[in-house]
Amino acid sequence: MEAAPEENKTSLPEESPTAEEEEEDMEQVESDHGSIGAEGGFEEQDNSEELSEAQKNPDQGEKKISEAFFYNYEDIRSRPFVMENSGIPVNLLTLKHSFGYDCTRRANLLMMDSQTLLYIAGNYVVLLDLKTKSHRYVRSSGGGGIGFIMAHPTKQYFAVGEKGRKPNLIIYDYPSLRPYRILRGGTEEAYVFGDFKHDGTLLASIGSSPDYMLTIWDWKQEKIVLRSKAFSQDVYKVTFSADNEEQLTTCGVGHIRFWKMALTFTGLKLQGALGRFGKTAVSDIIGYVELPDGKVISGTEWGNLLLWEGGLIKVEVCRGERKPCHSGPVSQLILEEGELFTVGKDGFIRLWNFETIDAADSVDDTGLLEVEPMNELHVGKNVSLSFMSKIHDSGQAFWYAQDTNGAIWKLDLTFSNMTQNPECLFTFHSGKIEAMSVSPITYLLATTALDRSVRIYDFISDRQLGEMKFKQGGTALTWAPRVVNPKGSLIIVGFEDGVFRIIEVYDPKGLPLIAGTGSAELNLKKALKPHAAAVTALAYERNGAVLATGSKDKTVFFFAVEDEYEPIGFICVPGPVQALQWSPPSHAQSTLLILCENGFVLQVPAPVPNEHNTASTYQLKNLPMQYFHFYSIKSRIKLEEEISLREKKREENKKAKLESIRQQQEMGNKIEEEAEEEPEEEPLPSIYIPEEPSPILCGFYSAPGKFWLSLGGYDSGFLYHCEFSHDDQEDPEDRKDEPFEVIPMEDTDNNPIHQIFFCTSRVWMFCGMQNGSLRAYSLQDKDLSAHTLKEYWSFSVHDNDYGQIRGICSSYDDKFLITCGGDGNIFTFNVLSPEDVQKELKAKIPSPRSGLEKAKAAEDIEDPNTYNIEEVKQKKEYDRKMKEAEEKKQKKREKLIALRHEFLLLLQKNEKLPKHMQLHREQFEMDRKIFEELDRQTAQRIQLVQNELAWEHEKHSIGLQKLRNQFRDSLEFDTVVVHAIQSNHQISTYRLLAMSHEYYQGKERPSWKRTVLKQAWKQPEKKQISIESRRTTISEGEEEIVDLTEVQKPTPHYIESRRDKVRRSVEKSDKVKAKIMKRKAEWEELYKSKPSDDYENPKDVEEIKAAQENIGCYKLKSAPNYRVPEQELMNTEKKVTQLTSLEVLIHKRKVNMNNEIMSLRDFKVSVIEEIKCLVKELKCIQAALDLPECLPLPLIPQLHPDEVPEKKFEYNADILLKFKEDQEAKPKPQGQLEGSPSSYSFRQGFLRAPSIKEVDFMTQAAGAHQMKTASSVVTEQQRVSETEKAEPTEIELEILKREKIKNLYLQETLIKKINALVINFDAELRFLRHKKLKLDVQMKNAELRYVTWYEELLIMKNFEKHENLLRERITTLIGEQEAMQPELNGCITQIEDRKCEIIRLQECEKALYANFQASLGENNEFADFLTKVLMKKVKCMEKREREAGGEDVNEEKDEDDENEENDGESSLWIDKENSVSEDEAFDDSVCPENCNESLFQNTIQLRQKWLEIEEALAKEKKVAANLRKKYNALARKAKELETSLDIADRELDTFQWEKQQRMNDLYVAVPLKLHQVEYLINGEMPDDFSQALVFTNQSLEYLQRRIVDLHKEKIVQRQIYKAAQEQHEQLIQDKKEMEITIRQLEEKCNYLMMKKFGRLVDFEAVQSCSVNICVEELEVQIMEKEYEHSQELKEWEKRISDLQQQLMKLTKENSSKLQQLNQFCFEKHQLETKLAALKNDMGVEFQRTRTTDIKEKARLESQLKHIAGDTALLRQEISLLNRKGGY
Repeated sequence: MEAAPEENKTSLPEESPTAEEEEEDMEQVESDHGSIGAEGGFEEQDNSEELSEAQKNPDQGEKKISEAFFYNYEDIRSRPFVMENSGIPVNLLTLKHSFGYDCTRRANLLMMDSQTLLYIAGNYVVLLDLKTKSHRYVRSSGGGGIGFIMAHPTKQYFAVGEKGRKPNLIIYDYPSLRPYRILRGGTEEAYVFGDFKHDGTLLASIGSSPDYMLTIWDWKQEKIVLRSKAFSQDVYKVTFSADNEEQLTTCGVGHIRFWKMALTFTGLKLQGALGRFGKTAVSDIIGYVELPDGKVISGTEWGNLLLWEGGLIKVEVCRGERKPCHSGPVSQLILEEGELFTVGKDGFIRLWNFETIDAADSVDDTGLLEVEPMNELHVGKNVSLSFMSKIHDSGQAFWYAQDTNGAIWKLDLTFSNMTQNPECLFTFHSGKIEAMSVSPITYLLATTALDRSVRIYDFISDRQLGEMKFKQGGTALTWAPRVVNPKGSLIIVGFEDGVFRIIEVYDPKGLPLIAGTGSAELNLKKALKPHAAAVTALAYERNGAVLATGSKDKTVFFFAVEDEYEPIGFICVPGPVQALQWSPPSHAQSTLLILCENGFVLQVPAPVPNEHNTASTYQLKNLPMQYFHFYSIKSRIKLEEEISLREKKREENKKAKLESIRQQQEMGNKIEEEAEEEPEEEPLPSIYIPEEPSPILCGFYSAPGKFWLSLGGYDSGFLYHCEFSHDDQEDPEDRKDEPFEVIPMEDTDNNPIHQIFFCTSRVWMFCGMQNGSLRAYSLQDKDLSAHTLKEYWSFSVHDNDYGQIRGICSSYDDKFLITCGGDGNIFTFNVLSPEDVQKELKAKIPSPRSGLEKAKAAEDIEDPNTYNIEEVKQKKEYDRKMKEAEEKKQKKREKLIALRHEFLLLLQKNEKLPKHMQLHREQFEMDRKIFEELDRQTAQRIQLVQNELAWEHEKHSIGLQKLRNQFRDSLEFDTVVVHAIQSNHQISTYRLLAMSHEYYQGKERPSWKRTVLKQAWKQPEKKQISIESRRTTISEGEEEIVDLTEVQKPTPHYIESRRDKVRRSVEKSDKVKAKIMKRKAEWEELYKSKPSDDYENPKDVEEIKAAQENIGCYKLKSAPNYRVPEQELMNTEKKVTQLTSLEVLIHKRKVNMNNEIMSLRDFKVSVIEEIKCLVKELKCIQAALDLPECLPLPLIPQLHPDEVPEKKFEYNADILLKFKEDQEAKPKPQGQLEGSPSSYSFRQGFLRAPSIKEVDFMTQAAGAHQMKTASSVVTEQQRVSETEKAEPTEIELEILKREKIKNLYLQETLIKKINALVINFDAELRFLRHKKLKLDVQMKNAELRYVTWYEELLIMKNFEKHENLLRERITTLIGEQEAMQPELNGCITQIEDRKCEIIRLQECEKALYANFQASLGENNEFADFLTKVLMKKVKCMEKREREAGGEDVNEEKDEDDENEENDGESSLWIDKENSVSEDEAFDDSVCPENCNESLFQNTIQLRQKWLEIEEALAKEKKVAANLRKKYNALARKAKELETSLDIADRELDTFQWEKQQRMNDLYVAVPLKLHQVEYLINGEMPDDFSQALVFTNQSLEYLQRRIVDLHKEKIVQRQIYKAAQEQHEQLIQDKKEMEITIRQLEEKCNYLMMKKFGRLVDFEAVQSCSVNICVEELEVQIMEKEYEHSQELKEWEKRISDLQQQLMKLTKENSSKLQQLNQFCFEKHQLETKLAALKNDMGVEFQRTRTTDIKEKARLESQLKHIAGDTALLRQEISLLNRKGGY
């Protein structure tokens, strides 16, 4: 076993806290000062109690650890574990050097001073001297690995948190490296992070799974201060706050937690608040920093920053345009001297404005805030920073950064002109080392990893000699053996893309003209790609003739080494190749052992070069292969062990039993044989075979055909000795081969062997374990067996979690051993041997081969998709076959051409023959079916082409339709340009898009105001309807009640008359009351109409309001005191409506203008057609005229292409073909379609004179009249032509002359008409053009206004949400205020009612006491006694109330005191009680002698009443106090609401002002003419118009008029004010005189009252109380009751008489039955006497036969029983009647 850590002295919890703690937002954990509650469950509770006592008594407790105390490093460091009797020395291996660096570990870089770096390497802490590059090492104490390192703020100490079972946390002194303190019991498995407090007094640590314990240490005294479970998942970091000593922060997987050390009454506690992400996605948090004000800034996985406050995300910080702060996770945040640095995985370090982020707040729902960094530093390409540490060097601060891609950087973050560039100090492999190998002739080491680098190390001088980078990561490596390369300068490296490269290592100083540097150079000699996946294994055959490569693509490739590494071929294997091993020289045949990951092992002989045919493929199909498919036997081995164990146990039990029997026999005891039942055994476990085969990790030959295997997974824990079987006929997948020997390996069930290495002399076998430890077995040239592998030596080297050993090798002379692991570390060890002689060793770098400097650089394979060797071969074979096929096709074509030529010659010969000898063409057809088949195939091909082009056709059709929908159908008007005929003037339409129907529908919809008003009207109507319905139901219910009350029994006449009398009195009294109430109402109305001192006339108020609204206040909107009027407030909805209205208006104006222009175009078309008709008619007229008399024909105007743009979209097949030809000849973009030749030809064709057919629909109506005239002229010309043949007469000449004059006139008239048409059209065009120019100006202004309004809309949208929130808040507050007012009013009403009730009860109390005093009389000798009797229960009741009230009395003490002060009368009885001596005892249950019994009993009754009054009074006071408390709370709440409402109103006003200021910043374009500018300076127009105001002329004129009007109004108002002042003085004088008159009348009235009545009398009360209605009603009710009672008495008397009659009747019946009973008794007596006589005097004659007597006797007995029963019934009846009647 490995070295186990020393047991900790401090006990630890057996179980980690439950996962439910994670779900709580705030948790309080008891301080762990030594006493842990039952929930913690310590292993040693007695010890914890002692710690608790020690805390209570510090003087008697533990002794404090001295400041000068140190541990001995040699006593605590872990050493190798050596089994007893193994004979292996403890110092078998001693660490020489560490080459690697675990750069992927978090925070694995510390600066102790300017020259010393500190980092973790497996089980070591490495101290690297930057000057000398030397190392110092600190080994872990438990051997379980190291979790974290952390430096003390003073750099005097550093903490090392270890891993393992109950790990230690050790504080080392620096630079002495002596262990200063050892902290135990902080976690169960491993420490992951720690942090010192900024004053260095405390240390916080975080544990890993399973407890995730956060522990606060008083580290100098090795004591736990506080502890708590941090979270239920991995925690990455914990830190103390730099500014708040009581705060800590932890972060990790999907969480961040904020801790506080709070001092409570139970002690110091840890309180943790889990940060809530809210709307933000949950992220793993790696880096964060605490701010001075308690906030925390953390990074995220996606690169943004989160600002935390109060456990919630306040804002998420990103860069501009929503770019993340870093392109990847933020690994560290640093707040240094007021500057915030963020370190990202993207290689950037950015500096941010700390104050901006600290004061940041979200502005929208996204919660994002865009902030740009102040400075940034890009460290380099392919750099991934994870941690930085700061140190001062020569007065300047430098940062040392950890690069997870395998580097350590020195950075200058001053961001100044003198800032130094980033400097890379060291480079290492990044991630796990994939492979390594040592030189066969010197002390050189080669390694490769997935970081795409190959490195050469000198492990004698402990330095890296060279490095070479590639495009892909390395996966396998081997150094060419000496038999292949005697100089030892070649290494073969396999890569993840399937390529292996041959690399030369040489000393550059061996080249001419190159000075030696002491380092090695690497040169690529050759690159080959035999595989399609990663190369996993490389192996040279023992003679060096063949190189084998294995890959994950399940192939093994063989190469003939020689010089060029020519490929021999490859074989396919059943699984991915794990390892390759050639048979050793001791074997007769050279074979290759192939280990596959999925449990297959193969053996193949070495292929002979040039023996296999590789013309078409490199696959070696005839190579013999032997298979071994591993079948799991571990379960069977465990079962056999269990069976043997049980058998052994049974044998032992049997022997013990026999021994006990023998002892009993020796003692002479008799042994009784008893059958003992054997205890039932548990069932044996079943055989288990894993579904997925266990992976083969490593293996090696033991003998020809035999080999050893080490497996992982379920089958780990053993070394399996296997052998190839000779049965090769079976399918490899179906084979189930079992090993023939098994060696159990101790402690490897969960820690399998990954690597096995034998030293050259086979003295030692080294095993690399999964947990990073190294084992050594002493073989001493022995074969492997259970005995030789029983004892071993073990040493933890690499990281125990992820540092599984990937490779082990030794130097060529076995003096050094090198290991590499998955943690990226490379360790070199000295191997001790007795034969070693200390001497100077030195690594020799191979010299370069000759001609290397002149050799051409080898061609590398950089593309990962390049064909491999087999694929190249297959491609060549395919190309060869295709070439042969093409050659055959070419020969066939040539043969067909010859046949065709021969056929043509035959046709020519046939044509030369005479016709009767010529053959017809059909006769040349040998078979008609051939041509039919060809036609059918042609048709099929045509159909196939159509089908193939169908999709393209549909695609282009759809594309054309989409273009039309997008660009044509959405157009309401295209641009149409109408040209003048005789001038260059033109006018064009507006290009308009069709507006959606929503714009027009929106105008038809009712406005929102109207809708709201309608809803408001509907609500009162509904309320009114509900009230009316309620009233109707109530009235119906009242009618029912009246009906029920009216249905009464009839009453006597005098009751009805009395009731009528009372009703008349009541009516008279009601009339008097109504009169009095009417008079009071009149007085109230009069007093209400009396104006108050601050009364204002409503008419005046309205006029003032109207004046304020229309006063014409022209405050500048930019003024600080400007507030937007309520009626002018604009929101987004109003602004959208405004924009929509403007857009609709613009569109409407443009549509109207477009319609006019289109009408003008139609007019031009009609003019052209009319001119054409006139020209045609003119030609006919000129045909009859001589040529000199003909005037020039006017030109026919033509339509321009832009006048009819719709013609551009008309096309036919010719146009399309022409367009296609032009496109193929000279391709142009589609946007230049109008400039293409096809469109040009189209335009040329269109510019020709349009035919009548083209414009027939336009010209039929216009040219009807001209056609008639032309036809008449033609008929006349025909006549003339007919008459020309003959000589004209004079009459005919006259007619011709007149016709000529007529034609000349018509010619001139038609020309003038044509000119008039042209002139009129041009005039119309110029007029419409002028009109459109004015409209253009208006449209331009409207567009400018639209732009301004749209910018205002954007501003309003930005402010809309905040404004809505403010308005909702105000509305909510107003609603709460309105809802609270009824509650306040209700409380006030209830309080007043309680006060009235309290006063009433107090009055009753006074009246009761007065009654008591009156009952005592004067000079009553028992007054004191009776007073005591009356007061005795007061204390008891108060005591009972105090006991029952308890807390209520305490809570209401202040209210009760206030009530007592206000109601002094209620303390009357208490004062009386206090006057009586409390010590005097008396009995209140007995009336004393000579005391009036009635007076005593009256006192008792009064006491009971008084107690009831007091109880009621106490209840009322309590209720009143509660109501007062409720009212005070409501009043406070109402005041808070009012304050909040005022604040909200002010915020809204401020917000409106801010919004107005934002709108004021907008630029508004106002076009002005020069004459409109009246803002002049010194008579000249200024350059700056920023101080100018823009007014309309109407507004300016209105202001000027308003000045005059206000001056006149002011004079009028002064006159009105003067008259009103005089009237006011007169009214005051009249009021004083009237008050005097009223006072005199009141005195006179009082005098007359006193004179007549002797006192002042309320006449209204006298009038209203003339009849006591209550008394009268009670008297009537008494009468009714008396009448009812008399009627009831009569009914009862009648019923009594009836019952008496029934009683008499029953009495008579009973008397008769008694008489009958008496008669029966007499008869019975006689019968008995007679029977007795018969018995005594019975005759002899009757003695024989007695049957008759017996029957008679039975009959008489039955009759007697019957009579007795009747008698009993009669007696019962008599007794019952006696009870009822009293007899």
